[in-house]
Amino acid sequence: MQNIEPYNRWEKIYKANEDKRSPYYGQIFDEYLCRNTIYDHYIHPKWDEFGSNTLYLKILYANYDSGYCIIELMGEWNDCLYNDIMHLKRNIIEHLEDHGIQKFILIGENVLNFHYSDDSYYEDWFNDIEDGWIIAINFREHVLAEFDKINLNYYVLYGGNLSAVKWRTLSPIKLYEAMDSYAGKILNP
Repeated sequence: MQNIEPYNRWEKIYKANEDKRSPYYGQIFDEYLCRNTIYDHYIHPKWDEFGSNTLYLKILYANYDSGYCIIELMGEWNDCLYNDIMHLKRNIIEHLEDHGIQKFILIGENVLNFHYSDDSYYEDWFNDIEDGWIIAINFREHVLAEFDKINLNYYVLYGGNLSAVKWRTLSPIKLYEAMDSYAGKILNP
């Protein structure tokens, strides 16, 4: 697991620890010293913690003028035992919302499992972003099946074409434009 590294091609244009509006502003980490674990496996030191024991993230890009951010996730999303959505919502999402972020792209190809509890924090998140949206791309099929069990599609766009987005070939702006266009077609038919 320590070999799974957050996507870094966009670091030339954005680093969360250098963004004064980011919850990770000023964070300094050793690129070679693994400090976090998922169960008994060390993970790459570039993943940022937000209060979960099993889920980590990296804010790959944030654009406050257009009001969106791109977040890559890694690990096991466990609302049942660790209430990961509460930590994500309170420690990261609310901070970003306070700075005008209303549109969220979540990249989930490194989310290995999802264990649900209830949907109240997802509902709160959805209600907080009046003109925004939450899009989950490239999540694994078994994770999406778990999303379906709690009807997460009421709050998050996922599945279908969103399961195979070739996002690494795009700039963050092009990815946002594609997702914004998709959301517009789905949410405002």
